[in-house]
Amino acid sequence: MLPARVDALALVHEFTASDSLRKHMLAVEAAMRAYAEKNAEDVERWGLAGLIHDFDYERYPNNAHSPTEEHPVEGVRILRGLGWPEDILDAILGHAQYSGVPRVSPMSRTLFAVDELTGLITATALVRPSRSVHEVEAKSVRKKMKDKAFARGVSREDVIQGAEALGVDLDEHIAVVIGAMQRSASALGLEGVATAT
Repeated sequence: MLPARVDALALVHEFTASDSLRKHMLAVEAAMRAYAEKNAEDVERWGLAGLIHDFDYERYPNNAHSPTEEHPVEGVRILRGLGWPEDILDAILGHAQYSGVPRVSPMSRTLFAVDELTGLITATALVRPSRSVHEVEAKSVRKKMKDKAFARGVSREDVIQGAEALGVDLDEHIAVVIGAMQRSASALGLEGVATAT
């Protein structure tokens, strides 16, 4: 039985006070839905994996990168107790490099592939005068990737490895995720602001 999105969203709000972290989860949900649609997978199931993947991060940040404590292990324990499907839990565990959980399913490989990339796209949108994801293109994201000082917390290696694991060209991968985020721009706070001409 698949949990309802409204229940997943309630968990996100219960555990996460940070607006930017909530928006990150919504961005990953949008990207997961886009890839599920593109690959004829279960859109709701993949979307839920994206929406809930970091819900425990604020409460259990795991700065030590422990494979057995805190995020994402603690979140998975909570979700398992609530009866969440194992394939979603495996994808959540696998999105953290340090968990040691292999990404064997298309869902888990996709969650890993879009996670860091959504952060890079968000940062690229926010430095534009319009603050709009509608003005972001794959080439501008690629350019920002080369600037090590830009969005320093985003692992370029994970972005590159993620595209490789999906077997897609990096530019195509970035374009798919940008498109997904553009369709959810309002919820992500990336619709943009009017700029003076």
